[in-house]
Amino acid sequence: MYITGRERKIVEQLLNAQEYVTVKELASLLEVSERTVHRDLSKLEDFLQENNLKLSKQSGLGVAIQGKLEDKQQLQLVITNEAVTDYTPEERKAVLLYTLLEMKEPVKLFTFAHELQVTNATISSDLDQLEEELSFFDLSIVRKKGLGILIEGKEEQKRAALSKLIAKFIDPFSFIGQVKENIEHKNRQQAKTISERLLGLVNPENVSVIEKEVERARNELPYELADSAYIGLVVHLALALERLRKGERIQFDRAYLKKLEGMKEYDIAKRIIHNLEKLLSMEIPDDEIGYITMHLLGAKVRVHHHLLEDTSLDIAYKAKQLIKYVSKQMNEDFTNNNKLLHDLVAHLKPAIFRLKQRMNITNPMIKEIRQDYQEFFDIVRQGTKEVFPEIEFPDDEIGYLVLHFAASMLQDERKSNLKALVICSSGIGTSKMLASKLIQKIPEIKRVENKSVFDLQKETIKDYDLIVSTIPLDQFDGNYILASPMLTNTETRRIQKEIRRKALVPKQQEEMKAEEDRDMIVRLESIQNYSKAMVDLLKNFQVKEVNGIHSLHEILESVCIELEASRIITNKDEVVTKLINREKAGGLGIPNTFLALYHTRSTYIQTPCFMILSLSHPIAIRGMDGEDTNVSRLLLMLAPEETYSEVLEVFSYLSTLIIQGQETITLFETENEKNMKQFLSEKFNVFIKEKI
Repeated sequence: MYITGRERKIVEQLLNAQEYVTVKELASLLEVSERTVHRDLSKLEDFLQENNLKLSKQSGLGVAIQGKLEDKQQLQLVITNEAVTDYTPEERKAVLLYTLLEMKEPVKLFTFAHELQVTNATISSDLDQLEEELSFFDLSIVRKKGLGILIEGKEEQKRAALSKLIAKFIDPFSFIGQVKENIEHKNRQQAKTISERLLGLVNPENVSVIEKEVERARNELPYELADSAYIGLVVHLALALERLRKGERIQFDRAYLKKLEGMKEYDIAKRIIHNLEKLLSMEIPDDEIGYITMHLLGAKVRVHHHLLEDTSLDIAYKAKQLIKYVSKQMNEDFTNNNKLLHDLVAHLKPAIFRLKQRMNITNPMIKEIRQDYQEFFDIVRQGTKEVFPEIEFPDDEIGYLVLHFAASMLQDERKSNLKALVICSSGIGTSKMLASKLIQKIPEIKRVENKSVFDLQKETIKDYDLIVSTIPLDQFDGNYILASPMLTNTETRRIQKEIRRKALVPKQQEEMKAEEDRDMIVRLESIQNYSKAMVDLLKNFQVKEVNGIHSLHEILESVCIELEASRIITNKDEVVTKLINREKAGGLGIPNTFLALYHTRSTYIQTPCFMILSLSHPIAIRGMDGEDTNVSRLLLMLAPEETYSEVLEVFSYLSTLIIQGQETITLFETENEKNMKQFLSEKFNVFIKEKI
């Protein structure tokens, strides 16, 4: 029996699902109406029966395919091996993009129409949509009359588009394994599915060689290379080698490449290229070294995200602006949430790096995020346009920012207890049993009310976070979960999944906390490190008056002479040079204040130090917003190159205090040493209590 591309996607989704899937979820996935899905499901019932399977429909739960495991596996093989002749719109656009990026010559419109068995008008419409998507990569679709269609743009952008396409249709974490298993297709027409076409972009033998080289490089790096960065680099190299064999070369900015030389990441990238040249018997241009270096640096900024690091305070200032914007639009005050600020800075630093270098990221939850938080999503997207006008944030990145805000907002909701409504035929008896089980098995639910099905329409449904029913609610249009009075493990998991869907709270923080709880010695050592860092900062803290007119270099040299004499630093010239170089790298003046923050880490710094230099004559310094500003106080933060993470976290906390609000800004701008030390002592006391 023939099934359409959309029907095939429904079957694939149901076969891969571990439990029932709602019609609403299927409609959202396929971007069609629920009515269309119902119509497709009716047709699929006969198709499933032909394959010894049954379509199960449960009110309140959704639909699922039931039958023996071997029959399900056989159906999966049938669908996979059957030649695809009817693609979904997304698959059709993927074929167009894949083909145009691979071909050097224009392709005729009717060639696509014939292969995909649709009209020229359909292909033309698909191309219009593709054009909008490709604009993010600075690529354009050119229609040459009488010749056909082609994509124009830089080679590096074409590779970026191909990487994005692979990530969209193939799970990145299974990509390497799938490439190795894939039979290499000599003829593109032989490939039956989109994933097969995309896997055919790379040589399986090359991938094995590349993987070993990247693994060797991974062990050379002084920091952990995240799995996502590891896979991203393997995919990048596999695509790069195939494109090079076809004569497609990238151009890396020579001046910027020169700046990268000397970095450890550059040396590692160079070794990767030279080893691949020998192993694969091919010449690889030095431009590729630059791009591999960028991948490695992209991984580095994921793990080093303390606010003391270069550019972090600049990003913290921007993050503060974004938080203020979202707070105002949502009528929800996030401005005093230090955890949200730190999380945003930790995410934004690598995100901005990736976006500036056109490095892709895929958010697997983007559809769910947009569906659950559409208004919130639009607000955050507009906020990024206001705060980062020079950077275009794609939807995938916006989705991650939304998760940070949503987590912050909904964590408070969870702490304030979820309220559930339990429905049964009479409102007594079995519903009481289910209510008890809900509170017992799901800690987030603290309050449960029991109602009869006849009272359902009278209730204000929006007063409840969750509706659970012991009977199907055929006439009820809202969302609810069908469960038995005894609340089975499967039903419990379904309710927990719904709670997570609403809350979108990242698990990592919970896991980190659980790990801390398990190891008391580590916790005590951590608290000891926090305490020592704060004691060192308070002991060395001073507000130093700088009289007379001095240049910036003279001011920094003067204070570093004193710090060298007190053995806080061991080489004043090196520390001054690092501070001056940091100032050259980007503005340090805090906008709308008379403050500038100079900070660095060095092997010549022995003890954490924080000072305020109060200038008798203001000096002009470039601000974090790029504008020159008059500064009357320099805030100086110094930390050892090798130190405990707790030390850097204390510095991060101190950095957030500076930009917390107008009251603290005024304090840093005007207060004397005694009052400042008292203020810092009080704040550090709050900080250590939270840690304990």
